[in-house]
Amino acid sequence: MKISVVSKKLLSVYKQLVLLLVPLLLLPLLFTLPEKEGKCLYVVLLMAMFWCTEALPLAVTAMLPVCLFPTLGILPSKKLCPQYFLETNFLFLSGLLMASSIEEWGLHRRIALKVLTIVGVKPAWLILGMMLTSSFLSMWLSNTATTAMMLPIANAILESLFGDLETLKQKCKSPDDPEGDIINGQSVKLHSLPSVPSEKRMLAMDGMDKMEQSDMMTSEEIQLESQYQLKVWKGFLICIPYAASIGGTATLTGTAPNLILIGQLKSHFPDCDLINFGSWFAFAFPLMLIFLFFGWIWISYLYGGLNTRLCFKKSDHRAEAEARARALIEDDYRKLGPLNFAEGAISFFFALFAILLFTRDPKFFSGWSVFFKKGYVSDAVTGVIIVSILFFFPSQKPSLSWWFDPKASNTPYVPLLSWKKAQESVPWNIILLLGGGFAMAKACEESGLASWIGGHLQPLAEVPPAAAVMLITAFLAGFTEFASNTATIIIFLPVIAELAIRVSINPLYFMIPATVGCSYAFMLPVSTPPNSIAFASGHLMVKDMVKTGFVMNILGVLSVALAMNTWGVAMFDLHSYPEWARPINKTALLTGVHFSSVQSVNATL
Repeated sequence: MKISVVSKKLLSVYKQLVLLLVPLLLLPLLFTLPEKEGKCLYVVLLMAMFWCTEALPLAVTAMLPVCLFPTLGILPSKKLCPQYFLETNFLFLSGLLMASSIEEWGLHRRIALKVLTIVGVKPAWLILGMMLTSSFLSMWLSNTATTAMMLPIANAILESLFGDLETLKQKCKSPDDPEGDIINGQSVKLHSLPSVPSEKRMLAMDGMDKMEQSDMMTSEEIQLESQYQLKVWKGFLICIPYAASIGGTATLTGTAPNLILIGQLKSHFPDCDLINFGSWFAFAFPLMLIFLFFGWIWISYLYGGLNTRLCFKKSDHRAEAEARARALIEDDYRKLGPLNFAEGAISFFFALFAILLFTRDPKFFSGWSVFFKKGYVSDAVTGVIIVSILFFFPSQKPSLSWWFDPKASNTPYVPLLSWKKAQESVPWNIILLLGGGFAMAKACEESGLASWIGGHLQPLAEVPPAAAVMLITAFLAGFTEFASNTATIIIFLPVIAELAIRVSINPLYFMIPATVGCSYAFMLPVSTPPNSIAFASGHLMVKDMVKTGFVMNILGVLSVALAMNTWGVAMFDLHSYPEWARPINKTALLTGVHFSSVQSVNATL
């Protein structure tokens, strides 16, 4: 049998092989390490391999702790099972339900089109508008939903600006080029996104006919201009998933790793109350803006958006194209009509949701939680209160005259959010994934595995703290290119927390960069669902994402390092070892391993 045939057969059953071989290959851990630590590490590595290879669905792997930790004698089920629905999950659930109601009534599309009418239609500014809109929506909606909504809008605008994509592709060909699908020596598969209405294509085609009649350009000039426009098209497509991933880091509910940080802080450091919705936003929102700015400069430079031909130089055909694009955006916004009662109600509750979360306990002033018993009201309570109202608040304006009008319709009123819609929109697999992460963290703590690993990481104490932050961020940003960001943070956050304890550094100084870094997956289509959606449009190539994403990762690492060592230090007092971590650090204090930046603080303590 040929080697190629064997390899194809192995590839077709690789998941089954992983499920069979990985448990067997990890068996030596049970006999070579201390009993409890070895058993826990066996389960952790087993789950890590299953998550990275997706040999089992991610949610199914997340349920393995319920099977393995009790049977191996690591953690009883009565301690384990409650980890699957902590208050962090309720905060996540409330954010998802709020996002579901926003999508249900189309408020997100109104916001997107309004932003685009403000920023203008020159390509560099449109890219900025796309990134700002995607990042803002991603703070509240899922990254995937944001990308799926924004790409058709971008495609319609591009067709009005540059014409039909297939026509543009034909213009890119050299007259003597026999290959129909070769652009710059590369095979290109181009498709329009299916959700763009056909009348928009007709508008674009009419505009292109006018341009062809008015432009007196040689065939070579047309080819170069078309190739350049096709390059700009890539920039539009690639900026949306990147901005969605960046925007999700700005709020606790924006992406799952942020919630896992909160859950594991409550597990490892119960007395730590520094991180909540308001304090996280105050730290992460400026970081998001800085990274978005640098990312916009890079993407605009790489894909031609900053070129004078498309930004500053005046020409008749360019002005006509921009006028058509602006007309399309304004027409789409006008078709939405005035703000109806349901959109207004959702806007009100959305603003109330955000304001109450920000002001509950912002740390730099006394929030409204002081009116309640200390420690009883959390972000989860706030979120559930607001979204519960959505299930009974009417979507139509109530009228007193209805009671006195016998001819009025007696159909039941429709609330802002129905339970059927909520069930459809909630990704229960992610909630199980969060629970599996909390269960794994609890087992690592109870079994002593985290301390055992931390004891073997003492050589890293020689690395300067600022350099350690950059290394941690870069490592996790690279690892999450190949694995789920949720699975990545679940695996590494307990280890990073223990490392910080061992070297007497504020745990937040390492844990926050690790959490943010897990959302910076830009290099591969498989890294995140938003990347996959953009890649599925058919115009982007893997090398486009690798080239753009590599620099984006570097910019992200530098942005995180800047944030942690400036306003992060001031907000969370990162240069001193906190009291809330000290009870767990009794043994670590005896090791004498200290970073230079905290030696004097520990000496006085």
